[in-house]
Amino acid sequence: MVKFLKPNKAVINLQGRYAGRKAVIVRAFDEGTRDRPYGHCLVAGIKKYPSKVIRKDSAKKTAKKSRVKAFVKLVNYQHLMPTRYTLDVDLKDVVNVESLQTKDKKVTALKEVKKRFEERFKTGKNRWFFTKLRF
Repeated sequence: MVKFLKPNKAVINLQGRYAGRKAVIVRAFDEGTRDRPYGHCLVAGIKKYPSKVIRKDSAKKTAKKSRVKAFVKLVNYQHLMPTRYTLDVDLKDVVNVESLQTKDKKVTALKEVKKRFEERFKTGKNRWFFTKLRF
């Protein structure tokens, strides 16, 4: 079987609290682990998308509209829909399975993911990833 759920692949969550939200795979566990004996992956995604920025907005308003809220989660392969897009943001050094163990580690990981997503949004690349799915 061809492995296509690779790191940096953009996916859409289909189930749960973040259903319909776009995410990027950080690490994949094809064989599963002891506590999760099924194929799953660690994803970092967008909880709240940035708003539409127009030219006449002030710098302060543009900065506020460009904010992104992020989430980090372990998700079953069955609850993901892969897309043709990849996101070239390196999150492997920031997010790992150990960062989900305690609240303070998760908060620091979320802040770093948020910062990297906002930087990527401001460059204008990967525009599809930062637009809300309309369905």
